[in-house]
Amino acid sequence: MPRDDQQDASTEQPVPNPWRALAVTLLAGFIVLLDVTIVAVALPSLQSDLDTGAPQVQWVVSGYTLTFALVLVTGGRLGDAWGRRRMFVVGLAGFVACSALAGLAPSIWWLVAARLLQGVAGGALTPQNAGLIQQLFAREERGRAFGWLGGTIGLATALGPVLGGGILALAPGEDGWRWIFFVNVPVGLVALVLALRLLPRDEPRGRLRLDVVGTLLLGLATFAALLPLVTAEAGGLRRFWWLFAVAAALGALFVRWEHRVVARGGAPLLDPRLVTRTPGYAAGVALISVYFVGFSGVFLVLAIFFQTGLGWTPLQSGLAVTPFSIGSAVAAVVAGRLVGRLGRRLTVLGLAGVAAGFALTAVALALAPSAVAAFWAAPALLLAGVAGGCVISPNTTMTLSDVPPGSASVASGTLQTGQRVGAAIGTALLPALFYVVLADADPRRAVAAALGGSVLVVLVALGVAVLDRRAEARRQTRRPEEAVRTGR
Repeated sequence: MPRDDQQDASTEQPVPNPWRALAVTLLAGFIVLLDVTIVAVALPSLQSDLDTGAPQVQWVVSGYTLTFALVLVTGGRLGDAWGRRRMFVVGLAGFVACSALAGLAPSIWWLVAARLLQGVAGGALTPQNAGLIQQLFAREERGRAFGWLGGTIGLATALGPVLGGGILALAPGEDGWRWIFFVNVPVGLVALVLALRLLPRDEPRGRLRLDVVGTLLLGLATFAALLPLVTAEAGGLRRFWWLFAVAAALGALFVRWEHRVVARGGAPLLDPRLVTRTPGYAAGVALISVYFVGFSGVFLVLAIFFQTGLGWTPLQSGLAVTPFSIGSAVAAVVAGRLVGRLGRRLTVLGLAGVAAGFALTAVALALAPSAVAAFWAAPALLLAGVAGGCVISPNTTMTLSDVPPGSASVASGTLQTGQRVGAAIGTALLPALFYVVLADADPRRAVAAALGGSVLVVLVALGVAVLDRRAEARRQTRRPEEAVRTGR
């Protein structure tokens, strides 16, 4: 496993009330993840206000997603090696500053630059959440803590369109979009003050060693994989499809380089043994990456259907998916308490429920009259949300439960990189399927087809969960046998 200098961060200064510290990290994590989706509803108004074209405006969304994903693993490694509190505070301060710069942007390129830097800051902050949970909580309490983290992830992902539409409704006018960024400033400043007071201070760690070659290889591989996807609406898949092959080659080089660093006794960016020797880690990363392909694109498809197909406002469109948001947030917290007893069975049940919920949503939207489409779809979306709450937080708990505390942030960064790549694929694939069907059919059939595609992808994630459930059962069977053999 990882080197001795990465082994254990849990010996750092204890925290009298870790739940208060967790609340601070979740507040910051919420606004960072919210900014992945909240901006989409404001694109028409900021395009008009800044007098620019659609390709440039698309970079306001895709630029943030790109740099956010690029920094996650490196940010996690820096947190493990340099100090999680330090990285959290630096990332949050940068995020607040860049939010203010984005809100003040006099031109589109100023805004794009601010969003790129905002993504870097968010990517540096986000992996510290899971690392701090590993550090702050004993094993029996981690499930509850990860439940709150999973609820925050699901809620931030689903609430973006709702809150974005609400802000635009309260701040009308062509420059109302600026408040989508300004609202981060007071919330972020409160979180920053509380973080300085409540998060455990980092112990001195000596000289920081960073795997520069590994960082460059992984960054370039991630960039090559994501660029065609995040620019899909501007023809990125058609122009940059060849970058997928480049990403695969760079990924292979990255793996070889990390093995070489380990063999030489160095400090790798991502220790390969974290993937190969940590029970359930590889399966958990694969599961959540596939799930996010089917999960993330659904909200964009529904927004397109409600606003373009039915002529609803952004706020109405956002409110239509609130049953999913509420169900997901509540279930994630409850699931955090159950994961210790049910293990991988919980995510198997959750993924089956998500597939059923999205399938029923497709049927409801295909058959419902326009005026009551949201009411017909609400029970199915609630089912999908409750089931989805049993996927993200339990999977996070199980994926990271056997990770050494000293590697928790980099392990979390890798896990969330998989989520971001999956989300980028989903938000490119599902809307593309919607528009392909829309060319020869009405919006109802198009949304049903896109949701059907989502169901198929979720079923693939379900297959991964079933396979890992069997592996989990085998591990549980072997442990008593090994205890008898070793006399422990």
